[in-house]
Amino acid sequence: MSDGWKVVADDARRVSRIWWDLALTGVALIVAGIAALDPPYGTREYALAAVLAGFVAAWFVYGRSRVGAAPGRGDVVYTVILIAFVLAAVSLEPAAATLQTVVYPLVWVLADSMRGAIMGNVGVALAVVAGYIVRFGVDGVVSGLAVGALSITFSFAMGLWITRIGEFGEERARLLEELQAAQGELAVLHREAGVTSERARLAREIHDTIAQSLTGLVMVAQRTATRLDGEADVAGARSDIDLIETMARDALTEARGLVATLTPVGVDSTLAEALERLARSFERETGVRVETDVTGDALGRELEVVFLRCAQEGLANVRKHARATSARIAVEVTGDDARLTVVDDGVGPGAAVSGGGFGLAGMADRLELVGGRVSFASGPSGGATLTVVAPLSTRMDA
Repeated sequence: MSDGWKVVADDARRVSRIWWDLALTGVALIVAGIAALDPPYGTREYALAAVLAGFVAAWFVYGRSRVGAAPGRGDVVYTVILIAFVLAAVSLEPAAATLQTVVYPLVWVLADSMRGAIMGNVGVALAVVAGYIVRFGVDGVVSGLAVGALSITFSFAMGLWITRIGEFGEERARLLEELQAAQGELAVLHREAGVTSERARLAREIHDTIAQSLTGLVMVAQRTATRLDGEADVAGARSDIDLIETMARDALTEARGLVATLTPVGVDSTLAEALERLARSFERETGVRVETDVTGDALGRELEVVFLRCAQEGLANVRKHARATSARIAVEVTGDDARLTVVDDGVGPGAAVSGGGFGLAGMADRLELVGGRVSFASGPSGGATLTVVAPLSTRMDA
């Protein structure tokens, strides 16, 4: 139990004990007041005062500390003492049967089981009957039985009802603890799933940005080495070195952006401008001519990022597998969807489809998050066509 709950429980016990103080003392004073209404006072009245004083004293000495505490052996002894006080008080003054109003509930509170509570209640009822018999003789049997039967019936009804409420509360508390434990486990699973998803997202971002730039660097570096072999093409090599520097700076910018904010690089402008820069950079790297055509209204930043990444992957496949001389990137809006196509005049999609890595699989995963889809097939006049379709309602961070 947490410190907060301990404080709440201690406050509840303190308040409960105060109410019991008032109840037991108040009932004892009421009985004494009733007896005081019939002077003159004799031995019987003084004996009753002593019994009532003992009844209250026993509560403050022992009973008070047992409210809210774990059941103990002393509780049984105290219950027997309460029954004895009831018997003595009723035998001296029939109005002392009023003590039942606090003794019955107190027995329920102190009992360690329902069986113990029932036995204690029966003991109190028999004490009332016995007190009437002692006070009135045989004439008190009927009155004692009537009072005892009525009181114990009410006590059983209230006690069992309150016990059921307590059991229901305990069951709810148990279920609440199980629910909280399950929620804790679910939160852990959600965190783990979030970590896994973020790792996959980061892998896609690295593949779609830095990895593409590094691949281009490798290819340009290889071309530079070829130009320097044999009859050196110094001018071409110098141009390639300038391109390598530009591409390296772009890769550095992408890396810094990824590390700093994990937000995509190069989408501060419109999608058309970003695709145009991508096409020109690709032409310089590979010599493959790339056309771009963007029509329709703005797609929204999230969807533009997705399409830019898909276009990057489409050109990566052209570079790695197509052996193409030209390609075309087109974006158009049709109804509630936006469509991106990357078409080339290369050898077809076979090698790209069978290749590994994050390429098409990562693209499919990215599009699944936004409710989109991707297809990669042969073009109508040869080559390959990459088609990406996503709803315009996309509202997620790529």
